[in-house]
Amino acid sequence: MPERIPIELPLIEPLDDEMVILSFVDNAGITRVKTVPAQRLTHAARYGVGASPCFETYAFDDVPEVGRYLGGPDGDLRLIPDLSRLTSLACQPGWAWAPADKFTQDGTRFPACQRAFAARQAEQARQSGLRLSMAFETEWALGRDADEFIPVMHGPGYGIIRLGDVADYARDLVSALHRQGVAVEQFHPEYALSQLELSVAPADPVAAADDAVLVRHTIRQVARRFGHRAQLAPVIEAGGCGSGAHLHFSMHDERGSLLAGGDGPYGMQAVGEAFLAGVLREIPALVAVGAGNPVSFLRLQPSRWAGAWQCWGRETRETALRFVTGVRGTESWAANAELKCLDATGNPYLVVGSVVAAGLAGVRDGLTLPGETTGDPALSGPKSGIPRLPATAAEAAERLSESTVLAAAMGPELHDALLTVRRAEATRYADATAADLIDATRWRF
Repeated sequence: MPERIPIELPLIEPLDDEMVILSFVDNAGITRVKTVPAQRLTHAARYGVGASPCFETYAFDDVPEVGRYLGGPDGDLRLIPDLSRLTSLACQPGWAWAPADKFTQDGTRFPACQRAFAARQAEQARQSGLRLSMAFETEWALGRDADEFIPVMHGPGYGIIRLGDVADYARDLVSALHRQGVAVEQFHPEYALSQLELSVAPADPVAAADDAVLVRHTIRQVARRFGHRAQLAPVIEAGGCGSGAHLHFSMHDERGSLLAGGDGPYGMQAVGEAFLAGVLREIPALVAVGAGNPVSFLRLQPSRWAGAWQCWGRETRETALRFVTGVRGTESWAANAELKCLDATGNPYLVVGSVVAAGLAGVRDGLTLPGETTGDPALSGPKSGIPRLPATAAEAAERLSESTVLAAAMGPELHDALLTVRRAEATRYADATAADLIDATRWRF
């Protein structure tokens, strides 16, 4: 039976906030919103708020496309807020926020709902006896509030001089996130131009994607208080290192971690290794999901720790899949994998759902990992035999179109809508220079 709009609603405590944001993320990675006055929240939770399905095939530049199933002026959806995630925004006083699920007007779940896709894959993992924990790292560049990018932070990468330039901003940002229920584990100035990084505590896959949306909005809003502007696009200067949105993930069963205490590589158990091998197999297609914008490929370059190679290694930052064991004695709770070839142009719900689907396929197929990679594959040249990940948006889209695993997991409507967006972006910007791509994506993510 198709899933329907929930009839029984949890009791909503009176809100001190006056307005509520209902957010969803489209297939180009843009967070879109509808808002309601707080006194209308119960009505919105029962009947939804209208939104056109045309956004399923909007490109990042707001140019609409038409796919095989979706696009064009017809139809309407209902956005139903998930009240379990209702959050008063410390970063935007007077406002609250809740992520929304998409339903049709007859009350059934919209088949191309990205958040529902993530939830569906997480549920399949649970039915397989797996409990998944995930968290996004967020990297961004902080500039002046101007149309062009003017850095606000100077000095050596990771340096205390850089931190001193943004210490008040960092303190207020972390405080706002904690008040919004997001536990920050680490913050530091990064390597690239005026770049910062923040890590949060892991959660289940859907919650991790929700957290990513909330973290990014909070980063931007707190920046505005200081006369700054936050840029989460992958690249802000041609030839420079870019900003990623790496995904850390681990898996457990009823006995504990599946990435420790076993006989596989670095203590992996068979199911944990198979899950990672499934992710590794699908990484070329995952690029289109999580970093398929044309500008993403200015970042996804060898020898920049962006993860441009289809390989894995323990603490090897040139591999797309980095295995982290933790320090001795912590493996049972610290062991995890990091998918590095992602950035903020990817819809986080599609990312977590696709990673789970890829991993579960690896478990079903009983995959094992190939030998690990050490060092920089670029220094070995073609003789290394290590495949390079897609180098263009068009190539990444084709790898997604060839992935039977992700096509089956997403379903035809969602898979085609994502392909429609990625192919349109690839075609429209095929002849764009690096400067053109940077200009086109500045301040859009």
